Amino acid sequence: MIEVQELTKRYGRTTAVDSLSFTVEPGRVTGFLGPNGAGKSTTMRMIVGLDRPTAGTTRVNGKPYPAHRAPLCEVGTLLDAGGLHKGRTAYHHLLALARTHGLGPRRVADVLDLTGLAGVAHRPAGGFSLGMAQRLGIAAALLGDPSVVLLDEPVNGLDPDGVLWIRTLLRDLAAQGRTVLVSSHLMSEMALTADHLLIIGRGRLLADTTVDDLIDGAAGGSVLVRTPDADRLRHLLTAAGASVADTDDGALRVTGAGAGRIGTTARDHALVLHELTPHRASLEEAYMDLTRTAVEYGGTR
Repeated sequence: MIEVQELTKRYGRTTAVDSLSFTVEPGRVTGFLGPNGAGKSTTMRMIVGLDRPTAGTTRVNGKPYPAHRAPLCEVGTLLDAGGLHKGRTAYHHLLALARTHGLGPRRVADVLDLTGLAGVAHRPAGGFSLGMAQRLGIAAALLGDPSVVLLDEPVNGLDPDGVLWIRTLLRDLAAQGRTVLVSSHLMSEMALTADHLLIIGRGRLLADTTVDDLIDGAAGGSVLVRTPDADRLRHLLTAAGASVADTDDGALRVTGAGAGRIGTTARDHALVLHELTPHRASLEEAYMDLTRTAVEYGGTR
């Protein structure tokens, strides 16, 4: 488990993280989302002791990260895929890390196989593509068979096959009972991968919720209705507080009332329905709606 309590980080007059508290629980993939500059990477760095908090505490499996005698076996971390000795081969990069924790070549071979790098294990890592470097970083994160996995933008540079692979890997790790925290800017991928979401903006927590609950509570959900009794249905729905707009092809677009409520209203007043199609907001729409006022670097539109 990862526990963050009242975490704050200031750089001079700039507050990067502001009284942030959350818990990342085992057995599920938790997506860590927020606009550029929201404080995600800074928070992750403080969790693993690379940055010192101005205030607040972080714990991994009940202890501050530096207090663990074998941290690689507690939490596997990928924060920067470029953080490696470019003259070393992938094999020797991992072996050097393994030796710090008493792990041997067999474990190195296991994670090379797991990440699809066995065939390039003896090539210098400095010649790797971004996608291959990401795989090597993930191999390093998994080297100690940790119960907690913390990955910052692991999908960067991966091709479609690699994206599917990391999605499956993350869900498998969570299914094994591990704690998985992953940051990403790809909302479509988070919608397929994450079970739970932590969303921050300007260093503060905006949401700690499930994917479904965030989407269900977002603006943008509507129901498309086709009926020969459009005028009567519009009157009934607007009287009940819903908003009804006409579409170009003669249908009604209803917000503020779900399909079940619309269908019940039509039945109770003997109105004929030809179509009743809910439109659920996407995770991207829900995320954009939530973070609209928390964007640090927004362009004009």
